[in-house]
Amino acid sequence: MVGGHLSEAAAPVVEVAALRKRYGRTLALDGIDLSIRRNEVFALLGPNGAGKTTLIHILCTLLKPDGGTARIGGFDVSRQPLKARKQLGVVFQEPSLDGRLTVQENLNFHGLVHRVPYRLRMRRIREMLELVELSEWRNALVRTLSAGMKRRVEIARALIHDSAVIILDEPTVGLDAQSRERIWTYLNKLRRERDLTLIVTTHYIDEVDGCDRVCIVDGGKVLALDTPEALRARYGKEQVRITPRDAAARSGILAQNEGAVAEPGGDVVIPGATHAVVDRLLGSFGTGISNIAIERPSLESVFLALTGREIRDTAGERPTIARPNSRSGEPVN
Repeated sequence: MVGGHLSEAAAPVVEVAALRKRYGRTLALDGIDLSIRRNEVFALLGPNGAGKTTLIHILCTLLKPDGGTARIGGFDVSRQPLKARKQLGVVFQEPSLDGRLTVQENLNFHGLVHRVPYRLRMRRIREMLELVELSEWRNALVRTLSAGMKRRVEIARALIHDSAVIILDEPTVGLDAQSRERIWTYLNKLRRERDLTLIVTTHYIDEVDGCDRVCIVDGGKVLALDTPEALRARYGKEQVRITPRDAAARSGILAQNEGAVAEPGGDVVIPGATHAVVDRLLGSFGTGISNIAIERPSLESVFLALTGREIRDTAGERPTIARPNSRSGEPVN
């Protein structure tokens, strides 16, 4: 879906060093170090409260860190926020379009804010609408569009100015599989054409799997950072997936296998299981099992091993808004 093979020598476009941020008694970022290369697709994962939203808001110049540095395209986000912001295009999880304006008016306003010259602005609007297949909707009020179409407008808007880095906070949350695939098709085309760096947070494992590198954060710290394949090899575990024929077999498998997990669809998963476990299950339950398979290590198992939670457990949670409570200094929703 996404990703590519990057040289280790590729120049970093995002540099984060010893970044710290505290909300009252809560340490949101505890000395984060990151280097993200140009033209990289970089996934940022973590359970709710891990610190990833705070990190994104600092990179977007919405928050100032308490310590450390963050640079976008060589510009310090605290000391040179306007210059750093010009390097960025952002697609937030929460909708940020003006529903009272047309598609073109939303894009034009964004270009005006970033002081894109008129001729270039009109050309970019035309090119971006063609790319996201919304040319025929340019005069439609944004409030009349579907959720997937609004996401495509937000992606087009993020590319009106000369951004080098696109930050996408849950860009496909709530969309159907076809809309998700279409959005990533647009993003990949843009990345190839404009040498973009994409920083994405997502809970869809297929999207994470296609990224060049994955950074897993929790407790304000980087727990692991590497390619998906390297993370699976180092932290992942094989698991056995069993499809019981009936409720009695399902209950028996769960009772006799420590660590077995019952999934909503009816399957039972046993992490870290081996071929010996498969033989034992078949011997014990025989025809009570309709299907059994050993699955290769997944990024879901990596995330679980490092954070103690499943990726899907945090899906759909609203990010913390980077706005301090007036009394405690802690973030509020």
